[in-house]
Amino acid sequence: MDLKSILLKYWGYSSFRPLQEDIIMSVLEGHDTLALLPTGGGKSLCYQVPAIMQEGLCIVVSPLIALMKDQVQALRSKGIKAVGIYHGLGRAEIDNAVDNCVYGDVKFLYMSPERLSTDLVRSRLEKMNVNLLAVDEAHCISQWGYDFRPPYLRIAEARELIPNAPVLALTATATKSVTHDIQEKLRFRDPRVFRKSFERKNLAYMVIREEDKLSRLCRVSNKVRGTGIVYVRNRKRTREISDYLNKKGISSDFYHAGLDARERDKKQDSWMKERTRVIVATNAFGMGIDKPNVRFVVHMDLPDSPEAYFQEAGRAGRDGFKSFAILLVNQSDISDLENFHEKSFPPLKTIRQVYNCLGNYFQLAIGSGKDQSLPFDMVNFARTYSLDPFVVFNALGFLEKEGYIAMSEALANPSRMMFFVNNEELYRFQVANPNYDPFIKLILRSYTGLFSEFTKINEDEIASRAGVPVPLVRKMLTELHNMQILHYKEQNDSPVITFLQERMAAADLTISAQVYNERKKFSKERMKHMKEYATSENKCRSLFLLSYFGEGNAQRCGQCDVCIGLNKTGVSSLEYKQVVDIIKPLIKSGNYTPEQLLEDADISIPEAKLINVIRYLKDIGVITEDKGRILRWNDQEEK
Repeated sequence: MDLKSILLKYWGYSSFRPLQEDIIMSVLEGHDTLALLPTGGGKSLCYQVPAIMQEGLCIVVSPLIALMKDQVQALRSKGIKAVGIYHGLGRAEIDNAVDNCVYGDVKFLYMSPERLSTDLVRSRLEKMNVNLLAVDEAHCISQWGYDFRPPYLRIAEARELIPNAPVLALTATATKSVTHDIQEKLRFRDPRVFRKSFERKNLAYMVIREEDKLSRLCRVSNKVRGTGIVYVRNRKRTREISDYLNKKGISSDFYHAGLDARERDKKQDSWMKERTRVIVATNAFGMGIDKPNVRFVVHMDLPDSPEAYFQEAGRAGRDGFKSFAILLVNQSDISDLENFHEKSFPPLKTIRQVYNCLGNYFQLAIGSGKDQSLPFDMVNFARTYSLDPFVVFNALGFLEKEGYIAMSEALANPSRMMFFVNNEELYRFQVANPNYDPFIKLILRSYTGLFSEFTKINEDEIASRAGVPVPLVRKMLTELHNMQILHYKEQNDSPVITFLQERMAAADLTISAQVYNERKKFSKERMKHMKEYATSENKCRSLFLLSYFGEGNAQRCGQCDVCIGLNKTGVSSLEYKQVVDIIKPLIKSGNYTPEQLLEDADISIPEAKLINVIRYLKDIGVITEDKGRILRWNDQEEK
């Protein structure tokens, strides 16, 4: 089949989005390829289509467990065999999944970068017929990026085991320096780079200064029709704001990673199907969710960086229709962001202390624990060792980025099982143990693939079909597991921590003070740009973001809060630039009153327009006027 036939057969589309076909052809020609596509730009098709078109399988590396799970399920629903290796899976499950990739007909293998680095995976990699290595969220490989993850640095090592497979790196947020870093760290050969403009012409960016944010949020929700997302930093506030909206007659629910998996899925599904109109969430919400008709995204708190903001705001208006990205800002937000940034970098001594406490908490001896996934209660842990939960969270995050552990917050692992024995051995067991025979037959009628791979099961459904209590189902599965007839893993809704290396003495942790300080410095730089975005009053919001991501030739959007203010002056972008270029050096060089400025400014546009521009610049604080009516140019406000 050709490209478009595959697209039509599996996805029902008759044509590709801009750049998708170019990226796919680059991959098919064997080029290492970097695809810079904005959120919602259809990145997954860029590796799924060429992988299906060729013999062999595609390995997809991603840090987003929820996204991997969704894509595996979506591919399977299309009849395409896909497997995922996530934190929380047992060694037997991983072993079986990897074997199926070597000897079976698996087309896609999804895994985290940590898993790609394990001996268990590396030992099988050479035996796999890999046609493509796709690296999603590729900005994570750059320590200058906003979401650096050290395990990404080891992806290049895997290339040595699959030398004939090209690499496709994909990201929605990368500055110029990060773009170069991605290609270098992934050891690109004969690289091709495809960049789609990050400009979103249907998305109006708004920064609104507002002390009463809740009232403003209500007005936005009532004024803008359709579904919306409200982002907050604090879990507790998700519920408080959702309750407030509901009391005001606005259908709302809350979402954060601390909820159990079933509850999160239920809330997400209700919002996706528009039974709930507004979802109030932490940044745990949104990754991998493809809802095209989100009409507004409101941020109640300042994000850490322009990258994070662009990605979250970009979940609005993916269908191309007019939508709004609104940032509500008040006096305390800047200091709150600075305090949050400081707490996000616990001292190295504290990070080592948390690591040591973690080993003691799980009672792991030095040199043990590698690849163990253990249920983790952060509140109990912090209380046990008299630590600040926020500091613990950030210290664990740093340990995760350094590749010592992996966190899976409230990760849902549905119950799974697979038979250890073959058909003939199982039959003999049933004859010898008639008490288990009806139960085993029921399972075999209910599920397929039980002899070849771990299969998701539902104890409630089995109990209903068997007409017995759920605890009895779990008891019988556990007994069969203990008799080594099958492998049964019961569902676990608890947060999980996986030790990616053997526990070591805290003093032996390899944490470079230089790297730590550099990372903090670059994080602070990104925060500075975010503050500038929130406080600037004279630069088009879209231009600000595009310039940050290295696009210097875009035009002002004409629809953000800054552009709307400028539009009221009645001048075009070109006229505005001409006026500023002429009056700025005049004001900075002498003692000009407004009247003298009008006389000396040699501008070809009508005086009325010049007056409007001066008035606008005064309104937004770029030009100030002292008691003698002398004009001053405020460079700080101009940024």
